[in-house]
Amino acid sequence: MTAGLARLTDELGLLYGGDYNPEQWDPAVWREDVALMREAGVNLVTVGVFSWSHLEPRPGEYRFGWLDEVLGLLHDAGIAVDLATPVASPPPWLGHRHPESLPTTADGTVLSYGSRNQFCPSSDAYRAAAATIAEQLTARYAGHPAVRMWHAGNEYGQVCFCDRCAERFRDWLRARYGTLDALNAAWATTVWSQEYGDWAEILPPRVAPYHRNPSQELDFRRFGSDLLLGLYREQKAVIRRHDPDRPVTTNLMGFFGGIDPHEWRADLDVIADDAYPDPASPDAPADAALVNHLARGLAGGGSWLRMEQAASAVSWREHNLTKSPVRLRTEVLQALAHGCDGALFFQWRQARSGPERFHSAMLPVAGADTAVHQGVRALGAELRALRGLVGEPVHRRVALLWDWTSWWAAGQVALPTARLDPLATLRAWHRELWRLGVVVDVVPADRDDVALDGYDLVLAPAQYVLDGAAAARLDAYVAGGGHLVWGPFGGVADGLSHLHAGRSPAPLRHVLGVSAEEWVPLPDGGSTVVWSDGRHGPGTASTLGERTRSDGADVLATYDDGPLAGCVAVAHHRHGEGRAWYVGADLAVCEDGSDGGLGGVLRAALDEAGVSSGAQAPGVETVWRGDALVAINHTDRPAALVLGAALATGPAAVRDAVARDGTPLADLLTGARHDASATLPLAPHDVVVLTTVRP
Repeated sequence: MTAGLARLTDELGLLYGGDYNPEQWDPAVWREDVALMREAGVNLVTVGVFSWSHLEPRPGEYRFGWLDEVLGLLHDAGIAVDLATPVASPPPWLGHRHPESLPTTADGTVLSYGSRNQFCPSSDAYRAAAATIAEQLTARYAGHPAVRMWHAGNEYGQVCFCDRCAERFRDWLRARYGTLDALNAAWATTVWSQEYGDWAEILPPRVAPYHRNPSQELDFRRFGSDLLLGLYREQKAVIRRHDPDRPVTTNLMGFFGGIDPHEWRADLDVIADDAYPDPASPDAPADAALVNHLARGLAGGGSWLRMEQAASAVSWREHNLTKSPVRLRTEVLQALAHGCDGALFFQWRQARSGPERFHSAMLPVAGADTAVHQGVRALGAELRALRGLVGEPVHRRVALLWDWTSWWAAGQVALPTARLDPLATLRAWHRELWRLGVVVDVVPADRDDVALDGYDLVLAPAQYVLDGAAAARLDAYVAGGGHLVWGPFGGVADGLSHLHAGRSPAPLRHVLGVSAEEWVPLPDGGSTVVWSDGRHGPGTASTLGERTRSDGADVLATYDDGPLAGCVAVAHHRHGEGRAWYVGADLAVCEDGSDGGLGGVLRAALDEAGVSSGAQAPGVETVWRGDALVAINHTDRPAALVLGAALATGPAAVRDAVARDGTPLADLLTGARHDASATLPLAPHDVVVLTTVRP
């Protein structure tokens, strides 16, 4: 997955550019664009994502002359192209001539053309037309020297509930279960008289009078992800017939629920991700880091590509705050620190018309003499100075478990509470880790191709679904000397959303040394948690807890009031050579910095696992990529970087060189040298990239 990206960066260095939509502009503008791109340091642009109607204005009538000219101009300027198959937005003629190609909602409404993404993933008419335009495009440009990468589709996530999707869903279920008896058993259709006697009776989970079968809903989610993966594979197969060599990818969307990216990763030659952190959120830097950790995890710990981001404001939130050029810089360099080898934007030139006319761009509608564009130019120059970081690994020793099946199942209806949002729980745990200066990988628990033994600490904040194989991997990890922190409402169900029999979490309770008999929503205001050692202040548990007992674990905290008074809230257990921590409630963060909340548990687990905290001043993030330390002040106020604390979290070779020889550190951006024991001032939104000075 990283080899395709390495081929690009070996030649071009850190990738820099964005979506380019020349079909929206007069040809005279193209030459101005290319000249400005060169001056800004752009070396890669994505072309053609939404150009289907301009390439094929009528069925079988192709207009490639404009694209020939654009690709020639870009190549002559030394700018590489990520050429897209334009199948994300079908032209009006497809929906007009083939209304069956349009998507249908769960309530039976057929959506119209005149926007984007207006296709049913199961439509034979859409699939045939998409394959044809991809065939025409790739046959013509597979040998073009400007084309260095292929971009199949765009932000796959379409869902449809039509009769053709029902047919494909049945085919998918036949392949998965083989017989109706097996399906009826898997879906537990004896509940509410839902037993199926004929495959034709099975439908997608459309609107119904009351709750749908949770197993049916979960399988439809899996089917939808696989259906879209099939579309991507069809596009990739067309490309491969003409170009067996250049990497092919599409853009993921971080924590997007429409597809399971873990099922896609093997088909993506480059892990490419879109990210739009909200400038209005005080947690944006931590949450952006979490998305970066996910992309790196999908890349197997290797490098990845930021395919889209905003240069300033987006246009699709209710209230779209702008971000300054210095904040843009911190976001890009943060991604770079976390393994990103390219910073692309949506888009190069701001549109003057259409729904995204107020979405910012590298070149604003006001022109080049703007703060945004000058910031883009300055950033391009800095990225050239950081080419040495390309391909370097990110230093991390902690894993956060997260998988889509568990997310989907924990978001279904008819649970003990609808208030325990698993993604919010994941973010809350990660924000504490981020404040502690801990870099993580986000990896799934349910895949046997992800090894856990390379991590000193594994955290499972929201692992609602736990099958036998995943439980066995976690058991072996802890027994072999690993450290595990287990979060609330975890290990509740299997992969079909059936509850495990026995005390919870049934597959893992021997590892945790704690078991629960009931899941208990907590009253508004939560319950007080008290610690048995007397050294921690009281904490607060909110939303949901578990009626628990210790089955051998050391009880660290109990509920002091409410429906769970006296029950275990936090526990610690030796299992084999390792240790397991149980956190049975949505444990609040103590804003006063005391150890009575979630942060105290995580700090204790990190200490026990031997993972050093690189915590700096609030809002200062430190990350080691290779032997380079990237330090970012995400705040609007001056801060300081304590190099000694940062070095404690770095690679052993760097620590040894500093300790042995007193090796100084040099800033790759400014050339300034600093003693390793120094405390450096950081201006608001400043970034330093420090490496050891070699003889």
